[in-house]
Amino acid sequence: MPTAKSLRVGFQMDPMEGVNIDADSTFRIALEAQARGHSLIYWTPQRLAYIEGRVIARGQSMEVRREKGNHVTLGELRDYDLADLDVVWLRQDPPFDMGYITTTHLLDRVHPDTLVVNDPTWVRGWPEKLMVLDFPDLTPPTVVARDLETLKAFKARHGDVVLKPLYGNGGAGVFRLTAEDRNLASLHELFSSINSEPLIMQKFLPAVSKGDKRVILIDGEPVGAINRVPAKGEVRSNMHVGGRPEKVDLTERDLEICAAIGPRLRDAGQIFVGIDVIGDWLTEINVTSPTGLQELEKFDGINASALIWEAIEKRR
Repeated sequence: MPTAKSLRVGFQMDPMEGVNIDADSTFRIALEAQARGHSLIYWTPQRLAYIEGRVIARGQSMEVRREKGNHVTLGELRDYDLADLDVVWLRQDPPFDMGYITTTHLLDRVHPDTLVVNDPTWVRGWPEKLMVLDFPDLTPPTVVARDLETLKAFKARHGDVVLKPLYGNGGAGVFRLTAEDRNLASLHELFSSINSEPLIMQKFLPAVSKGDKRVILIDGEPVGAINRVPAKGEVRSNMHVGGRPEKVDLTERDLEICAAIGPRLRDAGQIFVGIDVIGDWLTEINVTSPTGLQELEKFDGINASALIWEAIEKRR
């Protein structure tokens, strides 16, 4: 339904031409925006620049439709001053590297006069796997370390663990190491050859075999969840690596977790967030480019995209 005021909405994201229109959350957000009468502009992160006091995106006007093979029409490339837009979506996928971080610094220069979703200061300050450290009572035993001996000692205490790159996404580079596994040193060597970042290790949660729940929060309030069940023989439940989405209800424990973290998210301008819950434990708080909107709508009929836009429109 069109709103009283048409907004100029920018999408900073990975190439729109390649998205899966049946699963991509950014596509669904854009489709909802268009249905509400907003005009859309698109650019990739590489086309964002600071030029003599202005933050400029070399972008294109955009129209979207749910038509496979013909889901987007883009206009001519031109320069857009982000100060002239009402809303900018920060929606490129990780890795959360210095390129990503630099875009948050540039977007900080127009927010909040131009509303950036999510607030780039706190996207930068709360990487997915680090924000959970603020809530140790809600999370499984966790260590963040570069030092191999520290990681070995943690594994010796907990036996069965999961090792992950700190700034990865989509399940890439995630390993389960059982008590008998002897590959930690080799994996540490492999990761060390790629970058100088610490690793994160958590106690393995057997409940992952029943699924890794993605809970969607809008303005700090839970609106629904989907379950992601690992493929046979897999530990990772991410849909990027074959995890199967299925319908699931929110439990009392899920609501307890959301009540604990929701006010922090809302106060920090994190309008659209996806948290990961395995069993009774919070494992990640995804603020950079969360997913799950289309699956939630499919299973429960919840148009979370409309709820997101209602939250944005109230601010504008």
